[in-house]
Amino acid sequence: MSSSVTRRQFIEGAASGIAAAALLPAAPALAQSNWAAIVQSVVAEGQPFDAGLVVETARNLARRPLVPVVATDLPDGYANLPYDQYAGIRAVPGSLLWAGENRGFTVEPLHRGYVFSRPVGLFTVEDGIVRRVAFDRAKFDYGRVAPPPPNLDLQFSGMRIAAGLERPFEVAVFQGATFFRSLARGQNLGAMARALILRPGETRGEEIPFFRAFWIERPSAASGALVIHALLDSESLTGAVRMTLRPGDITLIDVEMTLFARQVLDHIGFGCTMGTFLSGPQSRRGFDDLRPAVHEVSGVQMLTGGGEWIYRPVNNPATLQVSSFMDENPRGFGLVQREREALAFQDDDQRFELRPSVWTEPLGDWGAGSVQLIEIPSDSELNDNIIAYWRPRQALAAGSETSLAYRQAWCWQPPEKPALATAVRTRQGRGTQPRRRRFLIDFSGERLADAAQVAAIRAAVSTSQGTIHNVRLWPYPERKLMRVGFEVEPGADSLSELRLVLQAGGQPVSETWLDRWTW
Repeated sequence: MSSSVTRRQFIEGAASGIAAAALLPAAPALAQSNWAAIVQSVVAEGQPFDAGLVVETARNLARRPLVPVVATDLPDGYANLPYDQYAGIRAVPGSLLWAGENRGFTVEPLHRGYVFSRPVGLFTVEDGIVRRVAFDRAKFDYGRVAPPPPNLDLQFSGMRIAAGLERPFEVAVFQGATFFRSLARGQNLGAMARALILRPGETRGEEIPFFRAFWIERPSAASGALVIHALLDSESLTGAVRMTLRPGDITLIDVEMTLFARQVLDHIGFGCTMGTFLSGPQSRRGFDDLRPAVHEVSGVQMLTGGGEWIYRPVNNPATLQVSSFMDENPRGFGLVQREREALAFQDDDQRFELRPSVWTEPLGDWGAGSVQLIEIPSDSELNDNIIAYWRPRQALAAGSETSLAYRQAWCWQPPEKPALATAVRTRQGRGTQPRRRRFLIDFSGERLADAAQVAAIRAAVSTSQGTIHNVRLWPYPERKLMRVGFEVEPGADSLSELRLVLQAGGQPVSETWLDRWTW
C-alpha cells in the first residue's frame, strides 16, 4: 500500500476491482450474470428462506471460478459523479423499508453511482418468505442529478440502517466490498469494519472480497435486533455471513461466517477495522494544522489469550509499518479512540472525540495467530491509514470449509476493561541529546489515587534496540494519574520496539504500553 491510499480509494478499489452482477435471476437487466450457470440454487423472490441455503449457495459457488462481469448498466455520468452530488441522492423518507411500521428499524436502499458501481441485491425476509426489494427511481430524490431513464433496474449499492422509534438515529451503513460502519447512540460515524480482508500491505496486491446480496429479516416490534444475511464472493473464496445488529449506548454486531476456499489462503484477516490517524501528541511529523490533533482512533487495544492487557498507540509513520502481536486464542482486540476531550481536537465540524471505538471479541477459540497492525503514511484526514485484524497462523487450504464467529462492540470504550491503570495519553518529542527521543505517558486508574500505594510503584521500561535513559515518575493522586517519562537512544537498527508497564511488588498495576519508534 502506498502513502496515497485514501478512504475513497479503498472503496473505489472494492467497487471496481472485480465487478460482478448481483445474484438476482428475476431481474431481466441482469441476464448477463449467467447466474443459473454459476450456482445450483439461490434464495430468491417468493421462496421460503433458510439461512442454510445461503451457505449452500456459497459452497456451490466456490466450486467454480469467479465470473467477472463489468457493470455497464449505469446511466451516463453516474460512475463519475462528484461525491457531493452523489451524497445528495437519497431515498424518499416514506419509501424506507418498514417506514411507519414501528418495528424499531428502517432500511434505506442506497443508489449506485460515484465509486459504488457494483450492483448489490437486496431482499427482505417477511413471514419466512423472501421478497425482492425492487429498484424504482420514483423512490429517490435525485437532488442536482438527472434521474436515470425509466424502467431501468439499477438495483442498489448497499443500505443505510436507522434504529429507534421516537428519535431514530443512523446506526449502520453497508456499502462497497465488505465494508460496513456502525456507531453507538450519540456518536459520529468514524472507524470502518470489513467482514474479510485478504493480503493487505503485500507487494503482490490486496484481494478485495465483496458482498453480492443481502437478505434482511423483518424485525418484530419488540426484538431490538436486526438480522442480516449476506453472500460474499472473491477470486480466492466465497462465504455466507450472518450479522445480528443490536443498537444502543453500545451497539453490538454479532458476525457468523462460513467460508469456502477456492485457493490456498495464507494471508486472511478476521475482525478487521480501519480508521484515521493523521497527527496528535504521539505522532506529529511536522503537520501545519490549526488543530492540536486529527484522528478518529488513537491506538489498538488487546486482551491476550493469557489475560494480558496491551495498548499500542498508533502513529502516522514516514514509511509503511506492519506490526504483529503473536497470540493464541485472543480474548479481544480493536481500534479505540481514547481521547474524549473536545479541546484535544478543537474541530467543531469533525468532532473526532465522538468517534466510536470498535472492540472485537472472538466467540470460540481462534487458535494461534497474531493481531496485525498496519500503519500507512498519510497526509490527509480522509485516509483510513490504520488497519487492525486477526491473522491466523494456519493457512486455509484450497477446498476447505471454515466457520468462525465474533462480536463487535461499537462503543465509547470496550465493554470489558482492565482492572488496571490505562495509558490515556502518549506524547513524544526531542530528547536532551540530539540522538535521543523523549516519551511521556499518562496512566489513569483508581489505584493511582492512593498516595501510599503509589509510593511503591515503579516503571519497567525496555527497548528492543538502543538504550533507555532518564526514567522518571510524577504521581498525581488527586487526579488518579501517574506520568512516566523516559528517553530512548537508538541502536544500530532503524527502529525500536518500546515496552512499559507500571509495577508494584513485581506485579503489574497498569496495562502494558507498547510503541514503535522509527528514525
